[in-house]
Amino acid sequence: FMEETAYNSVVKDMRLPEKQLFGLPVTFDLPEVDGIKQGDKLLLKWKGTNVAVLEASSIWKPNKVVEAKECYGTSSLEHPTVASLVQEIGKYYVGGKIHGFELPKFGYPTQTPAEVRATLPENKQVVAFQNRNPIHRAHFELLICAQKDVKDSILLVHPTCGPTQPGDIDGLVRIQTYEALKTETEKEYPMFRWAYLPYSMKMAGPREAIQHMIIRKNYGATHFIIGRDMAGTKSTIDGEDFYGPYDAQETGKKYSAELGVTVTHYENMVYVGPEEGYVQESVAKSKGYKVVKLSGTEFRRRLRAGEDIPEWFAFKSVVDILRKAGDSAFCA
Repeated sequence: FMEETAYNSVVKDMRLPEKQLFGLPVTFDLPEVDGIKQGDKLLLKWKGTNVAVLEASSIWKPNKVVEAKECYGTSSLEHPTVASLVQEIGKYYVGGKIHGFELPKFGYPTQTPAEVRATLPENKQVVAFQNRNPIHRAHFELLICAQKDVKDSILLVHPTCGPTQPGDIDGLVRIQTYEALKTETEKEYPMFRWAYLPYSMKMAGPREAIQHMIIRKNYGATHFIIGRDMAGTKSTIDGEDFYGPYDAQETGKKYSAELGVTVTHYENMVYVGPEEGYVQESVAKSKGYKVVKLSGTEFRRRLRAGEDIPEWFAFKSVVDILRKAGDSAFCA
């Protein structure tokens, strides 16, 4: 976990003290220090299992207002992660080296970066896709386009499966939908690979896009898809967006060469009927196609009411899993 010097550098400049780009601080928090001092060794547990020892080389009380404004662009408690930073994250941070015993068990299959890289062909480019929701038809059509657009590539579907924000689909339920979709599509799309990332979304918009690019490069990606409003969030009061729809894309492109990861970005894929299927939004507009829509709110209403959900919008296998989970599918 980051020591105070590295933490301050990343918060202020989005760089480590050695000047390498780094999107967000990685910290270990405690509500109180309770006599812990520099040089102490802390045993870290995960659900009763000893997973690591942390050598406490730095202990400090962070300025959370500065952290919020620099990392999330706001100190408003209407931002869900800022609210968590203030109301849930402990008052103190402890930084230092970690000595691991074994990896935590998350209740779903996970692989280390080295394990994922070992499954990827050496002579192929790797296009990584980050997602925090079940994959519906529009997402899948975008993935098909991305894999075809990058010559000699495979596509790494790499969703985050930790907590996100209230109202999102629960991580374990999402895993079930991904596994079902992988089984359903693997014969037709053998160039797709699937792996799961035990990471909790911070909803930090542009800075989180950088964090994801760094993570995916470690997993073997040469290209990274940044969609509209990636890692974005809305005010819990008035529903206003905290970031512009293309802020994450622009930030990713700005640092793409430095990170050695090519940013690929696409417009929204829209459905224009059974004959043409899905096309990019600008194509639909230029050709005068009538776009058929189903809002997320209406999708969830139909899901809860047991009403029909068209297969052009969502895979039946995914819908069945969400319906079976019921209200427990949604994060509180």
